Amino acid sequence: MRWPSMLAIYFLFWAFSVFLVLPFGVRTSEEAGIERIPGQAESAPHEFRPGRIALRVTIVATIGFGIFLLNYHYGWVTPHTLDFYGLSNAAAQG
Repeated sequence: MRWPSMLAIYFLFWAFSVFLVLPFGVRTSEEAGIERIPGQAESAPHEFRPGRIALRVTIVATIGFGIFLLNYHYGWVTPHTLDFYGLSNAAAQG
């Protein structure tokens, strides 16, 4: 695999990891014991730390991409592995 492809796939892993990591470690003002600002949503986070979130996302994306790259190299899971209904055999025969 060429490096531009690897970079693009890593970026996709990073973008998807944001949605996995974002909900964890968030505390509302009520959970932090601080009074809400008038007009603030009850579910709004007390404080937003983009650096910490970016670090967590990078760690998760790097682990996921590493597993993907190892699978690409060693071929642990292939399209034939995921063919639960035998569709590739039916297409080859008819």
